[in-house]
Amino acid sequence: MITVGMNYNVIPGKQGEFEDKFRGVLSALREADGHVESKMFRDIDDECAYLIVSEWGEQDKFMGFIRSDAFKAVTNWGKDQILAGRPQHTIYKHPDQGAPQH
Repeated sequence: MITVGMNYNVIPGKQGEFEDKFRGVLSALREADGHVESKMFRDIDDECAYLIVSEWGEQDKFMGFIRSDAFKAVTNWGKDQILAGRPQHTIYKHPDQGAPQH
């Protein structure tokens, strides 16, 4: 089991579009092999900063998902129209699987 923290900074004024798109991504995630659960959080001090926490049964399943055409289409759309910078992802392995990876 792994937990992935994905940090995103959104262009001011685009928060609603980002949140709506994430709701759509959640539907795809629910169908993804190995996905357990994902939730989005917004920074209370920076309304353009988001954290998505995603749990996966195996790291290989997560890596397969982020290499998928569906994920690439969403990230390309976000990169061009929504995101203020490059997302930062951190993989946290559960205690029996080692230390965090960046």
